[in-house]
Amino acid sequence: MSVNREMETDMLALFQTIDLALNLYTWVLIASAIFSWLYAFNVINSSNQFVNSVGSFLYAVTEPALRPIRRVLPDLGGIDISPIILLLIIFFFRSLMWNTLYPIFGR
Repeated sequence: MSVNREMETDMLALFQTIDLALNLYTWVLIASAIFSWLYAFNVINSSNQFVNSVGSFLYAVTEPALRPIRRVLPDLGGIDISPIILLLIIFFFRSLMWNTLYPIFGR
């Protein structure tokens, strides 16, 4: 009986860790979108070294996930909705994980 309880605790820890990572990535995506708007409208100083390093970091972290989505989406005339699509995918996966997978594997 304690083995089942221990396995359930381990699965809960795993699911919580995955959920935390997806939650952090969601905030990174939002920060990247806001940064790109600020950069596009010259609100932030693009010649500042700190601004460039933050922009490079956000681009390097989000671009590998956004690039495949951009390849599939049609041209919308300069409007990039790939972050919204990726956020919807993340929200779907988190919901699937907690409502479908955890009840199966967590018990």
